[in-house]
Amino acid sequence: MKLKTLTAALLASAAMTGAAFACETTLRSSDTHPDGYPTVVAVEKMGELLKERTDGRLCIEVFHSAQLGEEKDTIEQTQFGVIDMNRVSLGPFNNIIEETQVPSLPYIFRSTEHMHKVMDGPVGQQILDAFADHDLIGLAFYDGGSRSFYNSEKPIKSMEDLAGMKFRVMQSDMFVDMVSALGANATPMPYGEVYSSIQTGVIDGAENNWPSYESSGHFEVAKYYTLDQHLIVPEVLVMSKAAFDKLSPEDQEAVRQAAKDSVPVMRELWAEREKASEQKVRDAGAEIVTDIDKTPFIEAMVPVYEKYVTSDKLKKMVEDIQATE
Repeated sequence: MKLKTLTAALLASAAMTGAAFACETTLRSSDTHPDGYPTVVAVEKMGELLKERTDGRLCIEVFHSAQLGEEKDTIEQTQFGVIDMNRVSLGPFNNIIEETQVPSLPYIFRSTEHMHKVMDGPVGQQILDAFADHDLIGLAFYDGGSRSFYNSEKPIKSMEDLAGMKFRVMQSDMFVDMVSALGANATPMPYGEVYSSIQTGVIDGAENNWPSYESSGHFEVAKYYTLDQHLIVPEVLVMSKAAFDKLSPEDQEAVRQAAKDSVPVMRELWAEREKASEQKVRDAGAEIVTDIDKTPFIEAMVPVYEKYVTSDKLKKMVEDIQATE
């Protein structure tokens, strides 16, 4: 573990508020999102439920805005038990936990509602269970929205419109292959460089969810947004196995239940946030393409699935997801 990230975690721990010390045990939870973000509020709500249900034995202190470090570093800290809980996108776990690759596949989910049914069911539980072999306890899934393409050049109404265009993607081999399979050119780059890169023509556009498209200001320089929803990647709330194992069976169950009960809170807040962001970019004059045939896009993903879905276990998970109504 990097010394600076360990130091940051210890310093943040020492800075906990007096209210947190009122509890017998305060669980430190990390989130890269800012204060007030749906995932942050949901974990805070979980903490309220936990404090009430354990008569003050357990509380949660949420360190938002990457106070404890970026996601990769906080995953390591949570595995080592320096951080007790962590809210992270499934993406960073793809190279650690094989099962997390499946919900990260393009077009694996038909809609947000389909994703909810899958992640609330046996497939979701199978993924949560897989964290135990990596010093983590999977508690619950949150929403990360659906990602769609946006650009500064033209409305994208078919796969042919993507040909030769340059899109920023996250630094992920799977996402690079996805864009290439659609006939476009993928340019991995840090999120903070996207606005200026579109503005200066280094790239034609990028892909993201409504709140990110809006809050980043990308709609100002890329006014064409196509709702193809190629990725609907859930986020996950995990707990350090070392911290979890210190709890009594009664308190372990209380943690699991409070996490599950925080999910509807998060989903409601996320839906509100998406609507507000969509309205803002529409009011600003962004052109939204909603009438799009996804079939050619989905068919183009065959080589991507062949490359990343290689084991029988993953193939069975894909089949189970596709069979979920």
